[in-house]
This record gives sequence, structure tokens and C-alpha cells, in this order.
Amino acid sequence: MTKYCGALNIDKPIGLTSREVVDRVVRLVRPAKAGHAGTLDPLATGVLVVCVGHATRLIGMVQEGRKRYLARFVLGQRSDTDDITGVVAPGGDWSGLTRDHLNAALSEFVGRIAQVPPQFSAVHVQGKRAYDLARRGETVELAARFVDIYSLRLSDFQPPDFELEIECGSGTYVRSIGRDLGLRLGCGAVMTQLRRSAVGTFDVADAVSPDDLTAQSLSRLLTPAREIVSQYPPRQLSFDEVIAVRRGQSISANFGLLSQNQEHANRTNPQITEGRAALIDPDGLLVGIGEIDSSMMRLNPRIVFPAEPGA
Repeated sequence: MTKYCGALNIDKPIGLTSREVVDRVVRLVRPAKAGHAGTLDPLATGVLVVCVGHATRLIGMVQEGRKRYLARFVLGQRSDTDDITGVVAPGGDWSGLTRDHLNAALSEFVGRIAQVPPQFSAVHVQGKRAYDLARRGETVELAARFVDIYSLRLSDFQPPDFELEIECGSGTYVRSIGRDLGLRLGCGAVMTQLRRSAVGTFDVADAVSPDDLTAQSLSRLLTPAREIVSQYPPRQLSFDEVIAVRRGQSISANFGLLSQNQEHANRTNPQITEGRAALIDPDGLLVGIGEIDSSMMRLNPRIVFPAEPGA
């Protein structure tokens, strides 16, 4: 039986690894599992979403949410880690740079861009983590990957220091933004601070300190699994459909079965023809996630929670 199922919105403090935060949660929820939805380096603070119990199956969907960051950098330096925690070396002359220079360069980094991850990153290289190879002094060629940068705003400029407000998609390395911006400006730039203010619907204003997590507070602080996937239209299931879904069987994609008091109901078109849907049992609990087959107008189960209380 799984007692806990949901997500914790934790404000990770500086100095702790994401794994250390998860380990604190694991000690409270055993035998349930826990895992984080997107690493924050020890230097970074802010929103770390930790999914618990069956909700660990939703980690990939949490990671798909847009991220917002506030990051500080210093011009005229370079680092093997692309941040201040590595071996820092002098870069080039920054003295002639103005706010206009930075804004002009920033415009080149908005949109869908190719980005090379840092040498010290969790990217896999031939079955090993890039940071493990980097710590052994090995330099590896990391392939560029496409990431989505929705907005970059220069919020403070007191040379050689500057601050960026960033909204981006999954897989983006903020350190790499600073590194590449520094290369573009010809003087180098190294990240000195990073705070993640949001992951999808999880906002730092609602986050709690790891020190606030106790056996008594945990249930109150958990975001229910259904709210984790609130971006998907809900499909209310009958008891028979719950059984079918748990057997891996498809069900009708007719969303007209939704109760009238559910805000996500599409009153003008009860059939939603693409994307995912949250599968909700008669008690209002999340059963899983379905994918819509528009050719057959069926919902195929893709993630299914076991039939356990609280799931």
C-alpha cells in the first residue's frame, strides 16, 4: 500500500545537491519512492519538484514544463564548469561593453537554438556521465542539442556583473547561455548565482524549505497527483473504465462524460482530438494519463497507477 502520492515543491538551498534533497524525502516516505524533476546544481537555489510514490511516473511530464530563472554572471572570466565553482581563468576585456551591447547579443539566443552542454554536466557520453570524465581530466566532445529559449531579459547591469531573467524549455543549461554569450561578446562570462523561480505550475512563492519537511507536515505539503497534470483535460472514468484502463485497454475519447462542475470540460466540442488526457476515477483521483488516438477516437493508457488507496 502506498501512503504518499504527489509532488513536493521544495525551495532548494545553496550547497545541497538535488540528490541530497531527494534523500531527505525518501527517509520520510519509505517504502514509497521519490525522485526529482530536473537537477539543480549545488550552487543553485529555488524550485526543485520532488515526486513521491506513484507520481514518480509523472516526472517526465513535470520536466516538460517551462522553467524560469534569475541568473547572475560576471564578464571577463572563463571557467571549466562555466560557473564560479570551477577553475576560473581570465577572459577578455569587457570595459567597453554597454547595456546595448548585451541586449543586442541576447537577441541571438532567443528561440530554438543549438546549445552545447557544459563539460561538467550529467549528459551521458558512452555510458558515463560527462562530469565523471571531466573530473578525471578528460575533455569530451559533447554534441549540441536544440533547446527552447522563450525569453531573455537583462534585468541588471553593473559591469562586470549582470543579471538575466530567463524563461526556457526542458534541457536548457543556464551556464551555457552565459558561456556562449561571453564568447559572443569576446570577453567570456561565468555564472555566479542561479535561482529557479518556476517549473511549469510550481512557483517558488509556494515552495517550502527542506527543513519544513516532517512526517507530520508531508501529507499537507504534497500536491495531489491530479494537480500535477492539470495542464491536460480530465476524462472522467466510470468504474468499468477504470478496470479497463488498468488492464491496458483503450476507452472512448468522448469527453462529454465529464461532470458539469469540472472547469476543463469542453462544452462546445466534447471530443478532444489530440494530445493527452488525465484519467480520473469516480472518487476524483488520478488513475493515469491517456493518449488520444484521433483516427479511432480512443484514449490509449500510457501511464497507469496501480489500484491502491491514495493513488
